[in-house]
Amino acid sequence: MIIADVEAHWLSCPIPEEKQHVSDFGRLKTFDMALISVSTKDGRVGYGEAKAAVGSTGSCASLVTCVMQELRPLLVGQDAREITRLWETMYNGTRDHYARDRGRVFPILGRRGLAISAMSGVDMALWDLLGKSLHVPVVQLLGGACRSSMPAYASGGWADADGIGAQLASYVAKGFQAVKMRVGVMDGDVATSAARVRAARKFLGPDVKIMVDAHGTFSVPEAKQFCRAVEDENLYWFEEPIVADHPRGTAEVRASTTIPIAAGESEYTRFDVRDLIEHRAIDVVQPDAAIIGGITETVRVAQLAHTYGLELAPHLWGSAFSFMAGLHVAFASPAATILEFSLGGNPMLHDLVEEKTEATGGRMQAPTMPGLGVTPRPEFIRKYKVA
Repeated sequence: MIIADVEAHWLSCPIPEEKQHVSDFGRLKTFDMALISVSTKDGRVGYGEAKAAVGSTGSCASLVTCVMQELRPLLVGQDAREITRLWETMYNGTRDHYARDRGRVFPILGRRGLAISAMSGVDMALWDLLGKSLHVPVVQLLGGACRSSMPAYASGGWADADGIGAQLASYVAKGFQAVKMRVGVMDGDVATSAARVRAARKFLGPDVKIMVDAHGTFSVPEAKQFCRAVEDENLYWFEEPIVADHPRGTAEVRASTTIPIAAGESEYTRFDVRDLIEHRAIDVVQPDAAIIGGITETVRVAQLAHTYGLELAPHLWGSAFSFMAGLHVAFASPAATILEFSLGGNPMLHDLVEEKTEATGGRMQAPTMPGLGVTPRPEFIRKYKVA
């Protein structure tokens, strides 16, 4: 299990026009990701994903450079099974020996941002590789599944007030009993966002769970105003009400409402999540395994969630690799009770890999295939590889 090579490729696949949507990120015309592979001298290969954006569109050139020029030299020749040690090596850089000797971190300057995203893809690939080598799913390496299946919520909801009810109802028709819609600056003002939520609740009735996601685009006063306007609509959570750079502001919003507050997809490492918890800013923790530091760091965040009595709901909007990475951790965590399932145009979830990813009757089954359980299609990679 000695690492022979590490590779990174930026994949960019067009989204068919009929499946494109418009949000505060604009019209999303492509789905982008950095596909990371770690290969060993005995011919085994593991795969992971690194992200340059929490949405679907973003340049991954810097991620490819970071993996190939900075992380690869640290990893080639190392034992791929020593995942925790390799994570610390990547995070601490040349001061890794101090970190090992003293039992605390001595991180590189890039301890946040794209350097951590690049690490995430490598770490994910190492877990995939280890699971495959032992012929067990990653969830088994994490202690086994806490439940045999979990409900999923359909993640979408961009239509205006006249169409949002029917759009979300189309998700319910697929078997989902929980749905998420987008709100925030894309609507122009708070009143329009609130009207869309009220229209959705009226159309769906009282029994379907509704989550809302502002992508961090409200100000603190706007988020409070929105909460007051929809307080009676029985929302399951309000996601990223304000920018991730202002945890005290998020805490202020949370203190003003009974609506549970969710965040975490824009955070890097467990230390950012710790800060959110210390500020009493969140009820639901949403780490993205392709951003926060891979499966290794997602597990640490899951343990924080469980310790502090918070719900774990990993951000699963990405390729099949980050989706499965978060899913494996969720099934292994007692704190997770529901999973995200993208209803937007997502070729990286459905076309990149051989396996079919679906939520049957609105539920996902515990993974059973070795590693992450998904296999990339070489022809897809060749067709959509940018660099």
